[in-house]
Parts: sequence; C-alpha cells; structure tokens
Amino acid sequence: MEKESHFFIVCFCLFICFKTIATEAHAHGFTKLFVFGDSYVDTGNRNFSARSWNQPYGITLPGKPAGHYSNGRVFSDYIASWMGIRSPTPYRWRKMENTSLEYGMNFAFGGTGVFDTLVSAPNMTIQIDLFQRQLQKKLYTKVDLNSSIALVSLAGNDYTAYLARNGTTEGLSAFTKSMIKQLGLNLQRIQGLGVRKIAVMNIQPLGCLPSETISDLYKNCSTSGNSVALFHNQVLEKTVEKLNNKSKESVFVILNMYKAFLSALKKQASQPGTLKFKDPLRPCCEAVSTGYKCGNTEHGKRMYVVCNNPNSTFFWDDVHPSQAGWRAVYLALKSSAYSLALM
Repeated sequence: MEKESHFFIVCFCLFICFKTIATEAHAHGFTKLFVFGDSYVDTGNRNFSARSWNQPYGITLPGKPAGHYSNGRVFSDYIASWMGIRSPTPYRWRKMENTSLEYGMNFAFGGTGVFDTLVSAPNMTIQIDLFQRQLQKKLYTKVDLNSSIALVSLAGNDYTAYLARNGTTEGLSAFTKSMIKQLGLNLQRIQGLGVRKIAVMNIQPLGCLPSETISDLYKNCSTSGNSVALFHNQVLEKTVEKLNNKSKESVFVILNMYKAFLSALKKQASQPGTLKFKDPLRPCCEAVSTGYKCGNTEHGKRMYVVCNNPNSTFFWDDVHPSQAGWRAVYLALKSSAYSLALM
C-alpha cells in the first residue's frame, strides 16, 4: 500500500510538472502567435509547386508532405508548443472548413525575405499587409493582440538573391545595413498594429549550412559565410536595442539562432539543447548531383537520397534543419524564449 501511495505521488508530481511547463506561456498571458518570415517558420503557405510539398518532406511527421521545409516540425511549431497552443493556421488555409484561428495565424512564406527574392511569394512587408487586413476585418481584437507574440524569421534569402543578381562582396556590408533597416521598419509596424511582444530570430551561421560545406565534404564551416552572419547579427542587435529604447517596455527580443545552431553542431555537452549528431554538417536528404535539391524528380526518378534515420541528423536538406535539429535549437533557446514571458 505504501509503495502504491508513493507511486501515485510521483506520478501526480510529474503530471503537475509537465502541466506547469506546457501552460507557462498561458500563465503570462500569451495565447496567440503570429508568424512572419521564411521557410524556417513556414507551415504550409507556399503553393504546391514548392518542394516543401514534395516527397520526402514530412516523412517523419505527419508521414507525408505538409508544406513544412523539414521532415517534420519547424521552429514555429516548437515556439507554439512552448506557448501551450497549437501551431497557428497558415494564412493560405484560413478559409478552410473546420480551420481554427484562435491560436493566431502564420503569414510566413518559404524562400522570401524583407525584399523581393528569387521566389514568387509575398515579402515580409506584404506579409504584414496580409496581417493588417485580418485586423481590419476584426478577426482579432485589441485584447487578442495584447496576449500575442509575433515570431519573425529572416534566414538569408535576401543574401541569396543579392548574390544571384551580381551583388559584389564590396557592397555586401551596405546591403546588410539596408536590409536590417527595412527589417527594423517591419518590426515597428508589427508593434504599431498592437502585438505585445515580438521575437526576432537573428541569422544562423550561414557558413555551416550544407549548401556551403558540401565543397569540403561536410567537414568544416565556411569562415566567410559565418563572418557575414556575425556582421548581420551585430547590426540587428543595435537596431533592436534602439527600438527597445524608443518603447516604454522591452517589446523586442532577439532569439540567438547563431549561438543555438553552433551549440547543437559542436555538441558541447556543457550547453543546453545539445543532442548528439554523428555527422552534424551532413544533411539527411542529399541531391544526387549538382543542379538538384532534396525533393526534385526527373522523369519520375528521384534525384535525391534520404538517410536511414532523419532523427540522427541536424540538417534535413541543404539549408533546413531536421525536426531533431529544430528541437536541439529550441532547447538551446529556451532561456531566450522564457524571457518573452518574464519581461
């Protein structure tokens, strides 16, 4: 009888613990999530021609392509989980029958940036326009916005477009500053629409993406790529600091993706969120040759190969983390995420 009572007490304590974690964001008043940006947070806004709707995307969860640029969850899914809510409905599916909009809305489109990029999809300014239209339709109230968080991702598509349009190395610094300036205007606009807290992701170590490390057989990160990311993040930090100084409260929070990515990739046991990945720079889904990407087919033939266990890799494809990779990033960022609720 004593053992049974002890077992019951342990189970009850575990239940209370998990319940507390799951509802912590609710306890601080956050019940809605609005998402802006690119493929790191897009959960299905791109049309069916995007590779996020091709096999083998979604192979782990839900078991088929679902518009996520991963084998399963992406970063916005984990932030929603931290908030204790369902991942918000993608803008594209807002009018579908039985669609719930009570948890916010996801306006992110894979491949986009603050400026127009190489894909035909709404840039961040237009995404905010779409958000504003929903507010004008009274879909969300001031009370809703006061209990909301905006998640903003800018993962580097603007740089890809800049280089593809013959941008020079010499002009990269000026381009970065203009890009962050526009991002700052976007953040101010989201705040002006009434969102209570805004979490902006700084940029990940670009030199560690498989698209950069493939030339070195996925052995080492590119120093030049990481230098671009570090400068980007320095400019962003100064911009966000100025925005917070203008506000009565610290509305804006930077989520340090650069540090979180490196934490997972370097497998530093002393740091939080470091799942061990055997070959961290190698993606699970690889193209068979130059000119192809994960998810591409030719005459019905797959032009990619997939690893046996996606959960064992940090990267899913040439630029996107796997579900396990995103989990490692999320765990490393937990302290930053919780600061949203504590401020």
